[in-house]
Amino acid sequence: MASESTGAVQEMFAKLTEKGVENIEAALLRIPEGKRSWSPEGKARTALDQVAEVALLNGNSATIITARAWPEDFNFDQYYQDKATIAASTEVALAKLKETLPLAVAAIRSLSDEDLKILVSMPWGPMTLGEILAYPHWNMSYHEGQINYIASMLGCLP
Repeated sequence: MASESTGAVQEMFAKLTEKGVENIEAALLRIPEGKRSWSPEGKARTALDQVAEVALLNGNSATIITARAWPEDFNFDQYYQDKATIAASTEVALAKLKETLPLAVAAIRSLSDEDLKILVSMPWGPMTLGEILAYPHWNMSYHEGQINYIASMLGCLP
């Protein structure tokens, strides 16, 4: 059950998640349209692929936080198909990013301080909701760096 007011940790990560979406969008838009699907080498990921991942995982994090469980029907093959579809265009990727942001923020803010201790069984091992609420911010920070690295290779950084 959520507390009447969001705890300091929850509020901090909600705001960091909002800022993360702003940063991811800015990083992507720094790259010329024609290079957003460019791969630096072989199977290296494109900027759009990374934005698509962030958008999907923000939504998945919201689902996990709200359900207090990993979705039993989660299908990794479907996830990769959805990611490829979203990564097909800047407009689709940014729309999905903005669609999942309020879901993630609302889920983060719904947690009480006591909820942060709840353990959730994940495919890679148990995590507390306190750890999971930090995931959207961590994941976006990580991918923002990767997107900016692509921008640096293309000479797009200020």
